[in-house]
Parts: sequence; C-alpha cells; structure tokens
Amino acid sequence: MYILEEKIWFWLLLVIPAIILLYTGVVIWQRQAQKKFADSVLLKKLSPDKSYFKPILKITITCLAIFFLVFALVNPKVGTKLETVKREGVDVVFAIDVSKSMLAEDIAPNRIEKSKQLVTQIINNLGSDRVGIIAYAGSAYPQLPITTDYSGAKLFLSQMSTDMLSSQGTAISEAIELAKTYYNDEEQTNRVLFIVSDGEDHVGESTDIAEQAREEGIQIYTIGVGKLEGGPIPLKRNGRIVGYKKNQNGETVITRLDAQTLRDIAAEANGEYIDGSSTAAVVETVQNLLNGMDKKEFEAKQFADFKDRFQWFLAAGLLLLFLDIFLLDKKTNWLKKLNLFNEQ
Repeated sequence: MYILEEKIWFWLLLVIPAIILLYTGVVIWQRQAQKKFADSVLLKKLSPDKSYFKPILKITITCLAIFFLVFALVNPKVGTKLETVKREGVDVVFAIDVSKSMLAEDIAPNRIEKSKQLVTQIINNLGSDRVGIIAYAGSAYPQLPITTDYSGAKLFLSQMSTDMLSSQGTAISEAIELAKTYYNDEEQTNRVLFIVSDGEDHVGESTDIAEQAREEGIQIYTIGVGKLEGGPIPLKRNGRIVGYKKNQNGETVITRLDAQTLRDIAAEANGEYIDGSSTAAVVETVQNLLNGMDKKEFEAKQFADFKDRFQWFLAAGLLLLFLDIFLLDKKTNWLKKLNLFNEQ
C-alpha cells in the first residue's frame, strides 16, 4: 500500500518534453549552421573527437534525473504497519448492468459511463460502509467482493465495460441471486443492494427473486439510467460510430429506459426507485437512505504507519546529475578504439 503525498509536483514532469523539444531544435539549428560552414568530411577532420552519441546520453540522463527529483518532491509513502480498526456501517452492493443496451447515448456520455460516474460519486461520499460490485448482462459476475477498500472498488469499477461478459441479454434476477452470497456477516441487519440499470430484463423473474431477497433481509434500490424516449445502440470501431444495432428485419433497435420494471423490483424488496439523471440528486438520496439505517460495528484492517520514501528518488536524481557533470561531449578513448560505427 502506498500514497503520494504531494501530487501537485507531477506538473513539473512537463519540463521533460520541453527540454527534449528544445534540445531537438538546437541540434537542428547546429547542423544547419555547420553545413553552411563546411561539409561533413571537413567537420570530422576539424573535430575528430566529437561524439554524436554523448549529447543524447547526457540529455537522457538529465531527463531521468528530473524524473526522479520530481518523484522525490511528490514524496511517495509506503504503508509498513497493518492495524485493526473498528468501523460502523452497512453492507452495500452495487449490481451494474453491462449489457450492450448500456451503450445507448440517450444520457451523456452513455448509460454505462453514467452508471460508473454515479457509483463512483456514491462511494466518494460513503463513510465507513462496506461495498461490493457485481457486473451482469446475460449472467452475473462478481467484480469485487465486499470490502472497505474504496480505492480498490473505484479501480475495479473503472475497468467495467459492455465487453466484459460474453453472454448478452439482461438477467437482473441473476445479479440479485449473486448479491445474496455477498452478505457474509450474519449479524449485519442492514443489507442493501443498488441495481444500476436501464431496466431491460430478458428473463422476467426479477420481482420473484427480489421478494426472496427481501425475506433474507436484503433491501433493493434501483437506479434508472437512460431516457424514456430511448436511443439507438451505436456500433463503434476505433472509437468512431460506424452504424447502429439492427434487428432481424434490418430496423434500427431503439432501447428505452424501463422504469416500471425497476420500480416493481424495488417495491418487492422494501426499496425505492431512484432516477439516475442527476448525479448530485442520486448521491444525496443514497446518503440520506444510508444515514437513516442502523450501523453495525465491524473490524477492518488498514495501514496505519506510512514511511517516507522520497530519499530513494532524491538519491537516484542526485546520482544521475553527478554523472551528467562528468560526462563530456567528446568521445572517450576506449569507446573510440572500439570504433562501433566503423568510422575512418
């Protein structure tokens, strides 16, 4: 486990491409000026010890030195000690629809990216609740077991896409069935499942499964992503739209938000339907819901002691600068004897 204490110093890395551009410009200018003065044969005779490799090596070392010194300013810290802490919260599982209909762009930037934004912002505003993530389309997949590691949760969330499951379709019931296995704490009284979806359900057993989930103490809240008027499903190649998905009759498929199905599922499991159009409104609603629930105390492991590691990067940067001082532009004698380029 590590943290970066002063990330703002990363902006100094922009100095590296600036130095490379400046160096390239100077080399081009020097060569043009030398051509006006003499041809290449005469130049070699006038400066036989001039090396074309050494200046490139020097600029490379300089850039590496800057890179390490910037990292020293950022001050990476490595966790060295794990300790057990007591936290209070509820178990929250997010089931995110990754079927192809989530590519529709009736809500910006599209349904799947909007879903990821919503869950990310909800996680950012959680206190000490445990979270888990499920991906589902024609089947359900456990993307992240329930955990208190919010950074890990957001990392796994960012990697979700409509290509991650080969079985297409939308089986909300399978996501609910899988979510039942997530709640591994028998003493936890508040078990919450958020289904983030456009509501398309090709299986049709969702309300029955939601009722069974309620009997096991799981509350289901549904977040609808998309518009009632819907939109086509774009087919992209290299990030560009090359067409839209069509049905067997060659007609463009229009996918629409099925809010009623999501309302029915939520109603069967003591939850409610939330309109996903406004991120701020969704986050506020979820916060109010979770704050109103009883919190259960549980133990979690976390890094408590972080040690500075800027010294390693500072030493590497200073060492490279030291080497750069003693590295001359002229050819070294032993390298000259090797004559790697068969120069006359």
